[in-house]
Amino acid sequence: MQKILIIDDETDFCMIMKNYFMKKGYDVSLAYTLKEGMALVKEIRPDILFLDNNLPDGDGWDAVEQIVEIIPQIRAYLVSAHRDKSTVRLRGKNIVIWEKPISFENLNQLF
Repeated sequence: MQKILIIDDETDFCMIMKNYFMKKGYDVSLAYTLKEGMALVKEIRPDILFLDNNLPDGDGWDAVEQIVEIIPQIRAYLVSAHRDKSTVRLRGKNIVIWEKPISFENLNQLF
């Protein structure tokens, strides 16, 4: 079973995403701060990550390089309504930038 980690301080977004992916058979973990999320990255080593940028304790996207060092094959979806896409240095097939709101149509195409 693939593991998904969602790091986002918006509890409604987290619960909607968790319910969506659990119905599809994924193991889903949630973190509401960057510190909590980084601890879970190391602990559960997720296959897929949804990472918000504007977190209470820092900019989530600044942690992407460190996360990729820990789990090079991770599929990371960087989500935010408030970030300039050009500020992300790491890009590739495993790192995708999505603007909120995320549509179920987009999710259904990939998952």
